[in-house]
Amino acid sequence: MQISDYHLTYCTNIHPGESWEATFENLKSYVPKIKDGLSIEKRFAIGLRLSDEASRELLENNELQAFKSWLKANNCYVFTLNGFPYGGFHRQVVKDEVHQPDWTTQARKEYTLRLFDILSVLMPEDMDAGISTSPLSYKHWHSTETARNEIIGKSCTQILEVVDYLYSIKLSRKQILHLDIEPEPDGMIENASGVHEFFEKWLIPQGIPMLTAKYGVSPKEAMDIIKDHVRVCYDVCHFAVAYEDHRTVLENFKKEGIKIGKFQLSAALKMDIPEKISQRKLVEKALLPFVESTYLHQVIGRSEGDGLKAYPDLPDALLALAETHDREWRIHFHVPVFLASYGTLQSTQEDILSVLDLNSQNHYSSQLEVETYTWEVLPEDIHLSLDQSIVRELDWAKNHIK
Repeated sequence: MQISDYHLTYCTNIHPGESWEATFENLKSYVPKIKDGLSIEKRFAIGLRLSDEASRELLENNELQAFKSWLKANNCYVFTLNGFPYGGFHRQVVKDEVHQPDWTTQARKEYTLRLFDILSVLMPEDMDAGISTSPLSYKHWHSTETARNEIIGKSCTQILEVVDYLYSIKLSRKQILHLDIEPEPDGMIENASGVHEFFEKWLIPQGIPMLTAKYGVSPKEAMDIIKDHVRVCYDVCHFAVAYEDHRTVLENFKKEGIKIGKFQLSAALKMDIPEKISQRKLVEKALLPFVESTYLHQVIGRSEGDGLKAYPDLPDALLALAETHDREWRIHFHVPVFLASYGTLQSTQEDILSVLDLNSQNHYSSQLEVETYTWEVLPEDIHLSLDQSIVRELDWAKNHIK
């Protein structure tokens, strides 16, 4: 939905289903209920998640035109796609496999190009549009710096092929499409410094000679092309887990000309760790309901000296609980954005409010997407029906956009 100069949506990765038939059935089932719950009469935005399977099926048998007609008939529009999870994302073990296939593979590149072909047909004429994607690969698959550099280099080559394709679309169709890389703890790009390094060390140096040779543009124009078509998906949960200062991060991105494709409005869990070992059983008791087998829930602890310690998953952190010197934990578990606390646990809801305030002052991006995909694995006492949950989240976000 459009609110002032912003476009607010929710990500449909909340809905189980990998085929286009299942995806479309979910949209037809939930979107009317959500619109009614929000009393929306204007155009309603959909943040579409398409698996590889669904993307292939949508391009067959005139399905894409049929979907476009459905969007028009139901006064809906699509300005962003979630292209991070390639395959199954619900009711199975996902964990680190969410990064497969990674950006070194043809499969990831072809999937992403297919999504851009779909988005080019669906996007509104008066907007730019983007696809969020994996932060290249999963860090723990690559044990040495040499191996990691090789992965980043291969990924960069693939992404620059996508940039070339998007620039050709801009020249031929006057559409601005962008690939929005989503930093995540334990991804190859984890945080703001990883974004800067990727642009400065890899993307810009490799991309400038390619674009100047092919299109006859100047190095400055080539750099602008790259930064137009590769942006950041700023998942607030992920940046909060990394203890990033949002003002500093966003100001530095702007200074370097790195654009925000969209803000994903999401909240993480956080908890203070008592100094006394005897009191830490309460921490374990509070967090055990959030130990589940579907998704990775990376934990980053902070000690009194501001040192950070990363744990690959919540069970790893709990095993270290008795001996840790951490005084705070932040946990990559997307919890409802409308909850500031849950029992003895807190959420990073304040980070969302901070980002919305900073965005109102500087207009880093007009595209906002609520992303809480964990409803099926949340403890039962904070469950609502799915359509009520989405309505409540969008309503909370809408009321805090300035």
